[in-house]
Amino acid sequence: MPEIGQVHRTEYELRLDRSIPVVAAEAPGRIHFLGGQGDPASGFFLSSAIDRFIQLAVSPRKDNSFRFFAADLGERKRSTLANMKYRREDRWANYIKAAIFLFMDLGYPMYGLNFSFCGNIPVQIGLASSTAIEAAAATALRSLLRVQINDMDLAQRLHEAHVKFFGSAASLADYQVCMQAHKDQFLVIDTSSGEIIKIKSPLAKFHILLVDSRVPRMGVESELVLRNADTVKGLEFLSQKFDGVKFKDFSPKDLLDALGDFPEQIRRRSIHIVDEIHRVQDARDALQRSDIASLAKIIFHSHESLRDLYEISCPELDWLVKRAQEIEGAAGSRMTGHGFGGCIYTIIRRELVEEYKRRLEEYERIFGFRPVIYEVKIAGGARVLNKRREAYANTVN
Repeated sequence: MPEIGQVHRTEYELRLDRSIPVVAAEAPGRIHFLGGQGDPASGFFLSSAIDRFIQLAVSPRKDNSFRFFAADLGERKRSTLANMKYRREDRWANYIKAAIFLFMDLGYPMYGLNFSFCGNIPVQIGLASSTAIEAAAATALRSLLRVQINDMDLAQRLHEAHVKFFGSAASLADYQVCMQAHKDQFLVIDTSSGEIIKIKSPLAKFHILLVDSRVPRMGVESELVLRNADTVKGLEFLSQKFDGVKFKDFSPKDLLDALGDFPEQIRRRSIHIVDEIHRVQDARDALQRSDIASLAKIIFHSHESLRDLYEISCPELDWLVKRAQEIEGAAGSRMTGHGFGGCIYTIIRRELVEEYKRRLEEYERIFGFRPVIYEVKIAGGARVLNKRREAYANTVN
C-alpha cells in the first residue's frame, strides 16, 4: 500500500504546510473461524484480526466542509455537517461518516475535516473491510480530538453509532475484533456478556490461507434474512417453554428434547446454533491445550453443519474444504462470512501449502471460476500510525 500520510498531503496540497496536523491510523480485517451465524441470538465467536488493513489519514480544514478521498478507487466525495447522514450515493464514504457521527453523538464539536484512505483487505468475501474503514476513522479521530476512551468502549460506541447511522443491525464482534485484537492471539467472544478471552496461537508451524471462491453472490440477502428469522423463531418457541432462555443455556441434548415437534427447518437452524456455541467452547479448550487435532475436527464439523443444518454453503465451497480434508496435516477448513459463495479459510502446515494449492488447480475446470488465494497471519487491532498531532480545536480557531 502507498504511505497514507504522503497520499493525504498530496491530495489536499499539504506537503509544504507542516503546521496542519495529519493523523494516520490503520485497522485490520478479520476472520470468524467459528460462529458468526445467528448473531445476536448466539453471540459466540472464535475470531482473529488478519494482517490486511485499511489505512486512513485525517486532517483539519479551515472551513466547515468534509472531504473524502478513496485512493485505491481514485474517487472523491464531500459532505457538510448538515448532511452528516447516510446517503446511498456516498457509498464507501458513509463508513467514515458513521465514525464522525459517533463523536458528534458523544458531544464533541466538529469542524471541517479531510480524509483519505487505502487498503488491501479483499472486499465482499466476509472479511469486514467496511468495519475496518469505520474503525480506522474512529481511531484517527480519537487521536486528533484527544478523546479519552479505551478500545473496548470505542468498539461498543462504534457499533452503536453504525446501527443508528445506517438504521440496520451489525455484529458487535466485528468491532471488538477490529479494535481489541492482539498479534498471534485468538479471541473467544461472548457478545451477550461482553466477555473476551484471548488465547495465544499454537499455530506457529501452520499457515492460514483464505480462498475466494469467486462465486457470484446473487440474492444472498433475502436468504440470510430467512435464516435469521428461523433462529429468532426457534428462540421464541423455546422461550414459550422456558422463560428468558437463550441458546447458550442449552446443551445439544437438552435442545433436542426441548424442540419437540418444532418445524423441521427451525429445528435444523436451532441445532446448528447450539452446536456452534459448544464448538466455540471446545475450540477454546483445544487451543489452550495446543490440541491441533481436536481443533481440526471441530472446524471441519462446523463446516458440515453450515452445509447441512444452516444451509448456507454451496458446492464450490464444499469442494474447496474437501481438498483440505484429504490432506493429513490440515488443521481445519471452513467457510467464513455469509456463505452462498464468498470465502473459505484453511489452516495447514507450512510444508503442505503448495500441495494444497496444487489440489485446487482443478477448481476452475470443474466450476468455471478461478479461485484467488491469500496467505494471512493473525494480527493486532486498530492503532495510530503516527504520534505527531496538535489539538484539533486550536488548529481550526
